[in-house]
Amino acid sequence: MRRRFIMAERENANILIVDDRPENLIALEALLENPELNIVKALSGNEALGLVLEYDFALVLLDVQMPEMDGYETAKLMRGIKRSKNVPIIFLTAISGEQKHLLRGYEAGAVDFLFKPIEPNILMSKVKIFLELYNQKRLINDQSLELKKNIEELLLVKKELEKTNKILQDISSIDGLTSIPNRRCFDDFVNREWKSAVRKSTSLSFIMIDIDNFKAYNDNYGHQEGDECLKQIGKVLKEAVKRPQDLVARYGGEEFIAALVDTDPNGASTVAERICSKVKALNIPHAFSPTANIVTISMGIAGGIPNRESLPGSFITMADKALYLAKKEGRNQIRLFSETEENSQID
Repeated sequence: MRRRFIMAERENANILIVDDRPENLIALEALLENPELNIVKALSGNEALGLVLEYDFALVLLDVQMPEMDGYETAKLMRGIKRSKNVPIIFLTAISGEQKHLLRGYEAGAVDFLFKPIEPNILMSKVKIFLELYNQKRLINDQSLELKKNIEELLLVKKELEKTNKILQDISSIDGLTSIPNRRCFDDFVNREWKSAVRKSTSLSFIMIDIDNFKAYNDNYGHQEGDECLKQIGKVLKEAVKRPQDLVARYGGEEFIAALVDTDPNGASTVAERICSKVKALNIPHAFSPTANIVTISMGIAGGIPNRESLPGSFITMADKALYLAKKEGRNQIRLFSETEENSQID
């Protein structure tokens, strides 16, 4: 005899009563009548097993003596079902409370026994205890689910915050005109890589880059064309300095700078030549340049293995001096600081 039941809005606790005699089920249901309980009845072990597969129960009151499948076997099978393995089972029995019967019941998974004829007060007292335990467990589970939900929401907020921070960081680190790293980003990069080079005793080189006669370009072609020129130069610099560990940035005005990790000045010269070729390939007209009829660049290179006494800006100062010489000697050329200084390494 399987009874369909509707869960109340407040999700009352379900109690399963199992007995092969309908009159016993009716009597138990009357004793247990409570607006906070849903009483579910089963006339056999098989029917009870079907119910525990479908519903959650706070307690099972299980008759021991039943045909086909007795209470002991039913209890063992319930313990093998994930949904019901922790549901407390109270055996209802007319068998005497001999030690062997009690032992068999506990081995089958019972937590208690009630002997027939059942005393209503004792029954309700035991049911009340297990119902309180069930409600406490349900409260803890609800709180755990709420906590899990809150944690998931916090993680989503954290993820969105990290994404926003990344966007803000990118905005604050990228030059608005050329879309390559700005001076601030470059300074942070150099401080970090300088320490790494000191620690690992590896080379670090810099290329200072200046657009030749850019003021004349701006004055004659206009600032809009000047901005477009800077954008194109920034793009080819990014293409030329292509290793992920390196960085090229707009240093200010028409000046750019590249930092090359684990690269000596000779290696930096190769990169500088590639930059020079790419800029010339842009073929940007510059009729007002005394250097060439297209936009050209001058570059100064310095680098070496920094030590603990050296300052991060030292090689940059050397590269700037080399750039000054390149401009002084006619522009549209590359100069190494080692050509003007015997030793490129800072002592």
